[in-house]
Amino acid sequence: MASLTIGIEQLEVGMYVLQIAEQKAGTVQVKNRGRVTSQAIIDQLKRKGIKRLIIDTDLSSHATKPKACEQTQPELDTHVPLQAELAKAQSLYQQGIVLQKKLYDAAQDGTPFDDFVPAEFARALVGSLDRNPDALLLLSRIREKDTYLLEHSLNVGILSAHFARSLRMSQPEIEAAAYSGLLHDLGKIKIPDEILHKPGRLTENEMDVMKKHVEYGVDFLSAMKLDESLIRVVSEHHERLDGLGYPKRLSGEEISYNGRILAITDMYDALTADRCYKAGMPSQKALQILMKDSESKLDATLLQQFIKCMGIYPLGSLVELSNQRVAMVMHQNERQPLRPVVKMFYSISGGHYITPKDVDLSKDLKLNIAKAITPTEYNIDINRFFKESIMV
Repeated sequence: MASLTIGIEQLEVGMYVLQIAEQKAGTVQVKNRGRVTSQAIIDQLKRKGIKRLIIDTDLSSHATKPKACEQTQPELDTHVPLQAELAKAQSLYQQGIVLQKKLYDAAQDGTPFDDFVPAEFARALVGSLDRNPDALLLLSRIREKDTYLLEHSLNVGILSAHFARSLRMSQPEIEAAAYSGLLHDLGKIKIPDEILHKPGRLTENEMDVMKKHVEYGVDFLSAMKLDESLIRVVSEHHERLDGLGYPKRLSGEEISYNGRILAITDMYDALTADRCYKAGMPSQKALQILMKDSESKLDATLLQQFIKCMGIYPLGSLVELSNQRVAMVMHQNERQPLRPVVKMFYSISGGHYITPKDVDLSKDLKLNIAKAITPTEYNIDINRFFKESIMV
């Protein structure tokens, strides 16, 4: 075997990567050696700050199409601890709120925006998820009731990208999933507040007005001359497989794969989010509703994959333990999904906060999760807990 160290700018499709030689930060490693089969892999390495790599010159070639027996690609293993990524992710999340405000203002006024900015932000979201997905997933659970519209679009972008990653979609497809989530509800800025924020059930006439938000958003994005495939996905997030969705009442195969993904992530976040007039529901209840809709409205196969992606107890959700403690889910145990890593912080019997303690339920078999809960059930200030005990 003959090896050679090269700079990232010298890396080409067809080369066989053995390991990372130098990088800017973090501890990215090549988990599986393999041939670089696309420019997307090179772009991903660059985004992760890789500066130099070691290649096998005997196995390397400049062929753009590898042989059938050489389909193995270098798989990156990103080892960035949660605490190392949280500060970056929090800054990114706040940038996202500011960006969402600008996008909604642009949609309200009908003024164009620089497509490069949100597209680059979508790439940054994916970069954070690549480094450690737990950080943004945790942040997406911390809600401010008065900024639901902005947070919802940002969270749907995060969820869509995370889901696309779990489906092993290509890097451009993952970034497009994030971007469609960021843009999907822009048309709601045109809906009157008394309808948009109405606590009770909408009347038939009010629902007709609400449904127009998809059309408003699509018209605005079309005027911006954004990519047609992106606009199509945005236009489909309320379509349903049984043909009873809106605005075009598409059915079955008429709805794109990415449109089906967006329908799931949009509905999940809407059900679990706090609003000014109601508290969000526990993730398990939301997933049960989605499961019921998968019988005719949502893609059943994709929904099963989404549940596997999010976990039975999603990151950042609250659970009641068998010892009368409330805990936040901090990390999934893939082999034991019912026994995640949690952080205990509240005594139910005592009605007070306690010193936070991390517990791996896959190892501490004396404890079990009794049920999923919401912060309002015990009047818990989850934002305060997160800032004082997680962001440290």
